[in-house]
Formats: sequence, C-alpha cells, structure tokens
Amino acid sequence: MHISLRRIAIATGILVTAAIMVWAVMPGAVPVEAAIVTKRRFVASIDEDGKTRVRERYVVAAPLAGRLGRIRFKVGDRIKVDDAVATITPSPAPLMDPRTRREVEERLGTAEANVERAKAVVERARAQSNQANMDLNRTRTLAERGAATSQALEHAELAVRLADRDLRAAEFLDHAAEHELSQMRALLARYSGDSDANEPPESWMVAAPVSGVVLRVAQESETIVQPGTPLLDVGDPHDLEIVVDVLSTDAVEISPGADVTIVHWGGQAALSGSVRRVEPAAFTKISTLGVEEQRVNVLVDITSPAEDWAKLGDAYQVDAQITVFTQDDAAIIPAGALFRRGEQWNVFVVKDGRAQTRDVRLVRRSGRLAAIASGLKEGEVVIVYPSDRVASGVRVQVRTGE
Repeated sequence: MHISLRRIAIATGILVTAAIMVWAVMPGAVPVEAAIVTKRRFVASIDEDGKTRVRERYVVAAPLAGRLGRIRFKVGDRIKVDDAVATITPSPAPLMDPRTRREVEERLGTAEANVERAKAVVERARAQSNQANMDLNRTRTLAERGAATSQALEHAELAVRLADRDLRAAEFLDHAAEHELSQMRALLARYSGDSDANEPPESWMVAAPVSGVVLRVAQESETIVQPGTPLLDVGDPHDLEIVVDVLSTDAVEISPGADVTIVHWGGQAALSGSVRRVEPAAFTKISTLGVEEQRVNVLVDITSPAEDWAKLGDAYQVDAQITVFTQDDAAIIPAGALFRRGEQWNVFVVKDGRAQTRDVRLVRRSGRLAAIASGLKEGEVVIVYPSDRVASGVRVQVRTGE
C-alpha cells in the first residue's frame, strides 16, 4: 500500500513537471490591438487645408503718375463709394546739375535771339506788304488811265497776295518763337523752384469704387507712384468664400454642390459648406517634401448661419472635408486592419482567442476608416496593424484598441 502511494506521488510529480516544461516552451499569446466592426453611415471625404478670402475684392490703384499723399485710412476702416482715399499731386522736378543748367540757360538765350529775329522778319514782311499794296494802287490808277497794261496790274495783284502770305508766315514764326521762349523760361523756373510759387499745385483725388472695409493698405506713406500702383484693397469682410487647393487626381471626384465640413477654424462647432466651383485649370505647387504637385482650386461657400462664423476674416486658415462618397449601413473598420494578398483584401478576425484570416471586399477607404461590402459582420473583432508575428491560428491577446 505504501509502495502504491509512493508510486502515485512520483508519477504525479513527473506529470506536473512535464506540464510545466511544456507550458514553458509553448509560445505565448501575441498582444494585438483590435477594433469592433460597426455598421453606420460611411462618408468618404477629401481633407485639405484651405484659406478664406473676400469674394469680391477691389484693388484701388493710382490712375496716373505723381506724388501720393499719405493715406489716412487704416485696415478695418469703413469707407463709402466715391470717398476720397488718396490724393496725387505732380511730381517735383528733378535736381539740375550745373552742366544741365548751363545748357538750359544757353537754350534760353537762343530762344530770345529767335524771338528778335522773328520780329525782324515780321517787320520786313509787313514793309514788303505795305509796299506791294502801294504799288498795286499806283498800277491800278495807271491802268484806269490807260498808262499801264492789264498784265502789269495782274503782276501787282499777285505781289500783294504773296506779300500778305509772307507776312502771315512771319507772324506764325514770331508766335512760335515766343512760345519756345516761354517754354524755356518755364523750364528754367521749374528747376529753380520759382514756378507758380503762390499757386497751389494741381491735384487728383482717387475715389473708392465701392463701399466696404479697408482690407489692406499697400502704400501708406507719401511717395512717388506710377500708373497702376496698388494703393489699398477694399471689400466686404462678411462676404467670404473658402479656397481649398486639392490634388488634381482628387479634384476629378469633386462636383459642384458637394457637402463640405469646415473644422479647425477657431470655433467650437464645425461649419457647413457647399462646393460652388472646381476650377478647370491646375497649377504647380511644391509640397513640404519638395515634390512638384498639380493642384486645383476648389471654391467653397459657407452655408452655416453668418452669426456662427462672424469672427472669421480674410485669409484665415481652415480645414475642409469635402464629401465625395457616402453609403448607408456600411460595415466600417479601421483602414489599418486591411492588408493584401495578391489582389485580394484580407483582415485578421479574432475568434476564440486566435487570429483567423478573412477575405473581404473593400468598398472604399477614407482617412483612417474603410467600408467593407462583404466578409465581416457587425460586432466581430478585427486586428488593427497586425505585426509579422500574427498568422492564422496564432493565439492573440487583445489590448485596448481603436
């Protein structure tokens, strides 16, 4: 009896030791993150950052060259249509170096001499005209008495007409010489600073084209401007739109009227919007990684009540989520649970503490979520971001997942 009990105890010890050794060499459960398959409305969106801008922006520019007076308006000031926003006066004359001044003085002397010569030519032409008229009178008298031929009378009349024309030409030259003299005197006086010293300079008032708020003052201080120089921007800060630049490959999926959710704009609640236009032309943009990308501007109207976004302004940063696909009652899992084997999408499902491979048919991915058409049921648990230690049949230990 004692021998049997001893044998039983020895056998039991051997079995326990063997079980412990087997347990020690067996692989432990692989820790994994998991998520539960849910069924709800699936929304696929294109998420990009955007920027607000005033829909109708007017740039007030200088209509002519001259000296711009200091603009008294500041950013945020309200103005009305036709309000004078700036004043432009003639530019001051450039400085004259001694050589240029000497040349102008010499030209002035030449102009004065030309005036004197023109006056002498006028006097000469006038004397010739008077002489021609006297000769005509004598010839006409002689012709009436028969002492002069008709040919002599015609020559006398022709001489009078030619003398009158020479006199008119001389008078025109005299006027031209006087104008040239006045021009040279004005030029010298302008450079000397003595021109119209007591008269106020001519000025041009630049008027606001519309009523609104000053959005930007491009040139505040007094300076010399050229035609077309921007002075300030005017617009209505409450008439905003959002410009979102997306990849051209994403733009083909966006249609006018698509719903937009606006987040991270500074307010607590998200705003609603609608795509108004997808611009037909793309442009090249360098990404933060230095890669050239073709981007397309998408214009979004804010449809939320204006009081909800009253504090938004021009060129504010926002994030836009543009809806491009929706499906009701879709099986949704984290996109990180998907992996491919050939052309087939697969997931690992946790069942009875072990991982099982499951073929699934993918509808669409969007961000961190994916919609599954078949292969999964609501409530099942899938492994998220499975490591290379996870395989079909491997024991797994689920830890807190998404």
